[in-house]
Amino acid sequence: MNNVVSSGKRILVCCGTGCQAKCSMQIYDEFRKQLQVLNGIFQVKAQVKLTGCNGLCERGPMVKIYPDDISYYKVQVKDVAEIIEKTVIGSETVERLLYRDKKTGKYFRSQNDTVFFKGQKRIALRNIGEIDPESIEDYIGRGGYSALKKVLFQMRPEEVIDTIKESGLRGRGGAGFPAGYKWEACRRSEETLKYVVCNGNEGDPDVFIDRCIMEGDPNSIIEGMIIGAYAVGAKEGYIYIRDGYQLAIDNMYKAIEEAEKNRFLGKDILGSGMDFKIIIIRSGGAFVCGESTALIASIEGKKEQPRAEYTHCTQKGLWAHPTVLNNVETWVNIPEIILKGAEWFREIGTEDSKGTKVFSLLGDVNNKGLAEVSMDTSLRELIYSIGGGIPENRRFKAVQTGGPSGGFIPLSYLDVELDFQSLEEAGSIMGSGGLYVMDDRTCMVETAKNCIKFLAAECCGKCVPCKDGLRYMLETLERITSGKGGLKDINLLLELGEMMGEASLCALGKTAPNPVITTIRHFTDEYLEHIVNKSCRTGTCKALISTDRGAGK
Repeated sequence: MNNVVSSGKRILVCCGTGCQAKCSMQIYDEFRKQLQVLNGIFQVKAQVKLTGCNGLCERGPMVKIYPDDISYYKVQVKDVAEIIEKTVIGSETVERLLYRDKKTGKYFRSQNDTVFFKGQKRIALRNIGEIDPESIEDYIGRGGYSALKKVLFQMRPEEVIDTIKESGLRGRGGAGFPAGYKWEACRRSEETLKYVVCNGNEGDPDVFIDRCIMEGDPNSIIEGMIIGAYAVGAKEGYIYIRDGYQLAIDNMYKAIEEAEKNRFLGKDILGSGMDFKIIIIRSGGAFVCGESTALIASIEGKKEQPRAEYTHCTQKGLWAHPTVLNNVETWVNIPEIILKGAEWFREIGTEDSKGTKVFSLLGDVNNKGLAEVSMDTSLRELIYSIGGGIPENRRFKAVQTGGPSGGFIPLSYLDVELDFQSLEEAGSIMGSGGLYVMDDRTCMVETAKNCIKFLAAECCGKCVPCKDGLRYMLETLERITSGKGGLKDINLLLELGEMMGEASLCALGKTAPNPVITTIRHFTDEYLEHIVNKSCRTGTCKALISTDRGAGK
């Protein structure tokens, strides 16, 4: 390497929570240390930056090198010296660290050529993995805060709301309510004191979409919230983040501080006369705070429970004042819609569901991680193309969308599109974007029981239909999986589900029966096996395992 001078490359090291658990910060530090030494000897002018999650969590830690557009996976500290010698200083690749397709065995230099990334359309995740989340300069360098400037100096609040309405953007937190109409209702209120709120609580287990956006692109959330505040006339906003998301909290605080220094937040933003501040609230992570009024009660310091009255938050929200509440993924779409226009966004997705949706792709699938796709993408394409299919070529059995209160979708529905209406027609929900794949070794009765067990533990206890309905459901499922169930229990579960769907106070209680109802609907034979034959075909339910039966056979 004598007398070698590099052409000035950029090294991006994924340092999201998942990769940090695999020592990515040590990899980042090792790059800095070795390059500092080499720069003094060989004038190696390379820049090292940490980024948020790239999405392909299954193969982290990930390192990207520009302008070569080379991506390395499962990098270890011991690989750093070789990467510097061959790729940063030289022009070779370290083949063993490239993306290797498990089906074809082919290697890919660029992440954009892989099946996982090629099938995606990134709007909400547009900056993650490409910028240092602690650098507002990086965000501005990719067009950040351009939408805010356009809004403040070229658009009236009503024009902003009309743009969001025309785009067809629906909330990405679960309910899918049209964002523009929510903003319009708040704008029309005659009250002068209004709020905007960002829900970053993300109570669904195994869902980490909002966390990764807050960790990897915090300024896009801030910019979206400022635009929303301008549109509805709010001067104060809150970001509600679950307490366990420490990296997300740290990066959001840093981004708010930098935005204030650069006059994007605070008094007289960019000389426009607009005042707006953002306050972070650390939550306990209660699942029920996916419901807007329960979240608002939590911010106010009250017990985390939904309220009974049917008054919308846009009329009577935080401290009884008009409030716009959207989740993280919804807010980060706003700047792109303002910059590129409503028509651009409307061309993506389906008639009912415009734009893209980010999914936490987990379970029995080869490429686990975050994937953002157009909402006209099918489940089959997401699981078998982007997701790389089922490990060990096992048979697909079901997929659950929408978290623990989502329904189970069988093989016959695999070509359903990932939009709000299609998923509801299949008996499931969009939810916040959890998507859990199951192969043929999964016991659907036990899986439904585990969902109900989680929901029963997270129930706020305010309304009897949800509280007692979940308790009776859990007791019934435990009878069935222990070999003590009867045929009447199937009807009991369906009756409980119908009652909860009609009488529960909030949407969380109404959707809670979905796991049970859909497993009975699509996997009746497994319930009958548990009840009549006292057997579990997968060997999961230990009380039903006989000596001549092996698990997974």
